[in-house]
Amino acid sequence: MDTSAPSPFVNGETLKMFLGRRVRTVVQVQHNEGGVLLGLSTDGHQLTIRGASGAPEPPHYIEVIGIADSSLSIRAESCTDFGENFDGVAFNGLCKLANDKYNYLFL
Repeated sequence: MDTSAPSPFVNGETLKMFLGRRVRTVVQVQHNEGGVLLGLSTDGHQLTIRGASGAPEPPHYIEVIGIADSSLSIRAESCTDFGENFDGVAFNGLCKLANDKYNYLFL
């Protein structure tokens, strides 16, 4: 694992804590056109993902690793298709733990 450039787990709520930094999140694809994707975060925020060329169509979930441009947008460096069956509640719980009580366990 490359620890030189960590990418914290974020949801829509915690994205604003990491502006300008590399982050990692999962969104459910809502709309995808011309490399700009609208996705629903696991905590219900509408996020804009730029540079998501080749991303799947709705209702797939994708993992996005990229730079947090604003509190509601990410410039994607990579996208991984997680399919249609993904436990967003569990991922949202992971984001809460990784950015609060147990943040010392995560990079």
